[in-house]
Amino acid sequence: MQEVQRAAAAMLEQIEGVIYGKTPTLKLVLAGLFAGGHLLLEDVPGTAKTLLAKALAKSVGGKFRRVQGTPDLLPGDVTGSSIYNPAKGSFRFQPGPVFANILLVDEINRATPRAQAALLECMAERQVSAEGRSFALEPPFFVIATQNPVDHEGTFPLPEAQLDRFLMRLSIGYPPFEAEVEMLARSAGDPLGTVKQVVEPKRLVALQEAVRRVHVADTVRSYVVQLVSATRKSEDLILGAGPRASKALYGSAQAWAAMDGRDHVLPDDVKRMIAPVLHHRVILGPEGRLSGKTSAQAVEASIRLVPAPSGNVRGR
Repeated sequence: MQEVQRAAAAMLEQIEGVIYGKTPTLKLVLAGLFAGGHLLLEDVPGTAKTLLAKALAKSVGGKFRRVQGTPDLLPGDVTGSSIYNPAKGSFRFQPGPVFANILLVDEINRATPRAQAALLECMAERQVSAEGRSFALEPPFFVIATQNPVDHEGTFPLPEAQLDRFLMRLSIGYPPFEAEVEMLARSAGDPLGTVKQVVEPKRLVALQEAVRRVHVADTVRSYVVQLVSATRKSEDLILGAGPRASKALYGSAQAWAAMDGRDHVLPDDVKRMIAPVLHHRVILGPEGRLSGKTSAQAVEASIRLVPAPSGNVRGR
């Protein structure tokens, strides 16, 4: 786990060179990467969502591709399409931008539901189906999608099935005053020019596999399921988090523990991941809306009475 910790620290150092004053959020981004999930960055314009994705990709290396969400984006523009070869008299599959290690889907909610759906199989199964065949996506495969939550004109909200594919939903927010002043002082030149690759893609895959071996005690595993189950019993929610949320909470807690250099998960690791992992996987009901609650508040209220496990969680 020390190797995961060192890699995360090196990547964090590179990204913090262009994203100022957002260390807690950047750590969550790295946890999502090491957990092998996908990330949805939801924030107002100008908060460095795209810059963060590019800086992360540059620190990892490998193949980086970018897709701009627009109403005329077609599924084939994402996954690839068949091209006719007149010399051979046959069709040849031309891979699309999804065949990358780091894929940035900018303003995903501006793409039509049909184009959004093209990402479902890629994100869940790491493959593309075309011409009756399946084409595997080379690991590591990490999707970073961005969207603007306040501009709804010409957008197509992500359905619950699509949101559930994202391990985490994060908001960067405005930088602190001092950090924004520092940003202006360093604004000359290419902001990504200082970012260096510090982890090889193959090494990242090995570290992701190591994260999955982080020990989780039976009591902590039960705690994860109790938290997720509590959202299904909330009177304020008409849709609680599903089993995929349990797996997401479990895996992200393992990643957070590994980034801390530990080979076991603590209850606090699970608690730290509740907001980014669960809040976007539930739907607020009429009673919750009438009481003025948000889905995040409903989740927090539903899990408040779930007791955290005590005692030995090392299991060694």
